[in-house]
Amino acid sequence: MNYNTIETILASMTPDIYKRLVEAVETGKWADGVKLTEKQREDTIKLVMLWQSRHNSHADHMSISTSGEIVQESKQALKNKFKEENIEVVVKS
Repeated sequence: MNYNTIETILASMTPDIYKRLVEAVETGKWADGVKLTEKQREDTIKLVMLWQSRHNSHADHMSISTSGEIVQESKQALKNKFKEENIEVVVKS
C-alpha cells in the first residue's frame, strides 16, 4: 500500500470498521469465518495501529495513542480504571 492509498482508507474508516478489523486480528478470521492470510493479517494490524494513532485519545492497555506513542498500563491501573467505570474485573492466576 502506498501513502495515498493508506490515507484514503484511513479517512473512510468508521469506528465500526475499526472494531471489525480489531476483531479479525484478534481471532485470525473475518466476520464470515474465513481465515486471514498472513498478508491480510499484517496489513490489518498496520491499519489498526494507524487508526489508533489518529483516533485513540483514551488508549487501553498496550495500544497506540493519538500522540503516536505505545501506551501500556499496569494491571493495577486497569483495575482502577474499570473500578471507576463500575466494571467488574476477575483475575485468574
